[in-house]
Amino acid sequence: MNTASGVKKIRVVIAKPGLDGHDRGAKVIARALRDAGMEVIYTGLRQTPEMIVAATLQEDADVIGLSILSGAHMHICPKVMELLKAKGLDHVLVVIGGIIPDVDIPKLHAMGVRGIFLPGTPMQDIVDFINGHVSSRAEVV
Repeated sequence: MNTASGVKKIRVVIAKPGLDGHDRGAKVIARALRDAGMEVIYTGLRQTPEMIVAATLQEDADVIGLSILSGAHMHICPKVMELLKAKGLDHVLVVIGGIIPDVDIPKLHAMGVRGIFLPGTPMQDIVDFINGHVSSRAEVV
């Protein structure tokens, strides 16, 4: 869907990978991104990396937002990044939110995760980060 100005809206897939069943934060983020004018596709709980990448391809998403509270980020993120590359989607911005130990942040950045948001991050910081990293790629229609 396009805005009245003719600029393509940023499309974001929000996914809750792994076995973590707590999705309140993911839903709050989804609403904040929608309120900021983005199109958001929330895939729901217990998503596999394969399911997340398939949804990203199907929805022609610009961003994947992963919400991980279970501590499985160092298992899930490498697989997501590998699948994105295999599908030719390495241009998709990947951000993660959740309980991420400081020691893992440089490792996540090294594998291509661009935004890492810990509990308590203001919603506007996440919106601004996504806008700043995707708006330059948004197509004018």
